[in-house]
Amino acid sequence: MKKFRNPENIHQPVGLYQHQVELSANERFLIISGQVGMRQDGTVPEDPIEQLDVALDNIIHNLKAADMSIEDIVKINYYLVGEWDTAKRSKVIASKYGEHKPCSTLVYVAGLANPIYKVEVEAWASKVG
Repeated sequence: MKKFRNPENIHQPVGLYQHQVELSANERFLIISGQVGMRQDGTVPEDPIEQLDVALDNIIHNLKAADMSIEDIVKINYYLVGEWDTAKRSKVIASKYGEHKPCSTLVYVAGLANPIYKVEVEAWASKVG
């Protein structure tokens, strides 16, 4: 069982996340490597927002392969390169997660494994059973 919390003695989250999640011992645990905005056919959109959309779809495909869903994500990390439109970025994330708000970290980096990539997203998920 997962318990998501925002402790009362610290500030409210400043984005689409929770401050903490507690897992019970009987959870399956899935760690998903960083996913870039590469489609299955190997193409990578030039637009960073489109890359984010594809990277999040890749996270969803990984979850489905493990019989999990977005609601099973407990921690997600975003690595972004360059200038980003915060409102557009948040809109894409919200469109994938709905009401679910896992723990989250967002970091701007100088670059990723290949200069074509403008985003990489990694996730940790858990599910009973």
